[in-house]
Amino acid sequence: MSTTQSERLRVLLEPLVSSQGLDLEEVEVDSVGRKRVLRVVVDSDEGADLDAIADVSRALSVKLDETDAMGEGEYTLEVGTPGAERELKEHRHYVRATDRLVKFQLGDGDELVARILGVDEEGVDVEVPGVKGRKPTAKRLAFQDIAKARVQVEFNRKNKNEENAEEA
Repeated sequence: MSTTQSERLRVLLEPLVSSQGLDLEEVEVDSVGRKRVLRVVVDSDEGADLDAIADVSRALSVKLDETDAMGEGEYTLEVGTPGAERELKEHRHYVRATDRLVKFQLGDGDELVARILGVDEEGVDVEVPGVKGRKPTAKRLAFQDIAKARVQVEFNRKNKNEENAEEA
């Protein structure tokens, strides 16, 4: 069984990232001409701030310098977080997206945009926004019925503190 360079790097780097209190989400090696870029995506339940990213970046750099995992030649190490419109692949991704608006592509070909209300081992409880003055509706999606899910960016959503202040 052959393993890719990204898979070998994941095995090498994952324990180090975990020791920093983060999850290793993605490892990708890109080559453009003679330039190589190693992209490492990290996250945690609380998110990863700039200090945490800088700390893990330094630790990864030291580990990579100690080994020949990247082979000979120069490369650039980029460490970051998944970003605002992250794709949800793992159970923990859905948990972290609770209260976020998500676009679901379902196995039957349908699409649904809904807010995640809760997550358990079998699936997600969502709220489908009402259209044209209608009330939102609750719906249950089993993980097996979800082909793809991606967090949506919301520019004008009020946070819960603002909503509670208006109700008082």
